Amino acid sequence: MRLDKTELALVGLAVVLMLAGTLAAPGWLIFLITVALAKALVVQGVVMQMKAGLVSFGQGLFYCVGGYAVGMGGQFLGLNAGLVLLALGVIAAVVLAMVLGLLLTRYREIFFAMLSLAFSMILYGVLVKSQELGSTDGFNVKAWTLLGRTIEGGEQATQTVFILTVLTAATVAFILHRFYRSAMGMTCEAIRENEVRVEFLGLSPRWINYANYVAAAAVSALGGGLTALATGHVDPDMAYWTTSGEFVFIALLGGTGSVFAPFLAAIVFALVRTYAIEFLPNAWQMILGFTLLGIVVFLPKGLWSLFTRRAVAPVPSSSPTNARTGGVRA
Repeated sequence: MRLDKTELALVGLAVVLMLAGTLAAPGWLIFLITVALAKALVVQGVVMQMKAGLVSFGQGLFYCVGGYAVGMGGQFLGLNAGLVLLALGVIAAVVLAMVLGLLLTRYREIFFAMLSLAFSMILYGVLVKSQELGSTDGFNVKAWTLLGRTIEGGEQATQTVFILTVLTAATVAFILHRFYRSAMGMTCEAIRENEVRVEFLGLSPRWINYANYVAAAAVSALGGGLTALATGHVDPDMAYWTTSGEFVFIALLGGTGSVFAPFLAAIVFALVRTYAIEFLPNAWQMILGFTLLGIVVFLPKGLWSLFTRRAVAPVPSSSPTNARTGGVRA
């Protein structure tokens, strides 16, 4: 299998991150990047739908489902294998998305956004009222195992979850990069540009959006499960509207130009918020607001556009060839 530059860069960055995390980086930074990468997977789900012209304000729904599946799998089902718990979260999210997608993919624009938000808030309300699941406080995730080795906490657990998250993020990014270059991935972008023309080609935009919605749910649930393993706790705020808004914020911050963009934006967001809270604890939301405002004004295509800007030389209009071909050389 031949790898392109993006795929080679994914492999290289994953190796560099794992080496830096195990050899040099302090524990607090490893934890921060772990959670940022896990949330970036949820943002990848948001971006998948943005590429098809849909904006989800309720992606916290699947983030929460993935996290609670990990917690409940250990709490009530007696499961302790970390990979099995993550798979359980993905399966639960896919089943839920297959049901909700039948309704949601009938709608577009603000209707899709508000319906997705509504379902997320319904889950939040159910969890808040559920005393067995800790109500507003949530509950802790039990000790879990990875390849037969028990992970109970401390520095070892931090590094283990970090390596697991980096490997998972790199694998998902690799698959998504291939997906965006596939026929279905390009069809999603065609739906965003002109849905009617896609229908004239004999394709069904609704069912393509449905498949894309289910896949985005699976990716988002994986991020929720990794967050639960990293923090050791789940609570209803994972499904709250501010959490879903954070994912949209990060998606806008990074842009949709590359699979790297959500990871870059998530790490920048985590660092900005951490230091804003430290230095301006009563005004950190204002700092984030100014950050997004600056990105919208100066980098409307997101942070990733810093790496893709190219100077395009204007074509002289005085050339006889240009005059005959309307400014384009044959």
